[in-house]
Amino acid sequence: MDEPTARVLRRFRLVFNTVKTHFRAVEKKAGVAGAQVWALSVVAAQPGIGVGALAKAMDVHQSTASNLIKPMLESGLLLGERSGTDRRAVQLTITTQGTRVLRRAPVPFAGVLPDALAKLDAATLARLDRDLGKLIEALGVQPRGANVPLHGPED
Repeated sequence: MDEPTARVLRRFRLVFNTVKTHFRAVEKKAGVAGAQVWALSVVAAQPGIGVGALAKAMDVHQSTASNLIKPMLESGLLLGERSGTDRRAVQLTITTQGTRVLRRAPVPFAGVLPDALAKLDAATLARLDRDLGKLIEALGVQPRGANVPLHGPED
């Protein structure tokens, strides 16, 4: 492996290992997966949010958001109420137990990678987007995994 390739590989390892370390700390301190903490934080900030809006806020597919919140509803971290004219729509609120989980969780709730990306300027993000697009093309991967959290309850 040539030096430029090895250097970039080491940088990816730093990024991935930082993300993994943060998720381990979240799970250890909060007792739930990092994606669940993020979902709890969104619901806490927007009481009554629906599953579709939660999915959009987290940039995940609606079915992923549904699967993410199901165990939190079952364990009492969230409440889901059907109200209004559309009885299919569920409005989510965080419970006292869910709030306790959030208090224990290390920040940033969305994870260290989204937080770091949000701190980059527009030109850097555009360049990174183009370059990662080339890498993804070279990997030959399908885009379906793009809207799956890096660390959810199934990881």
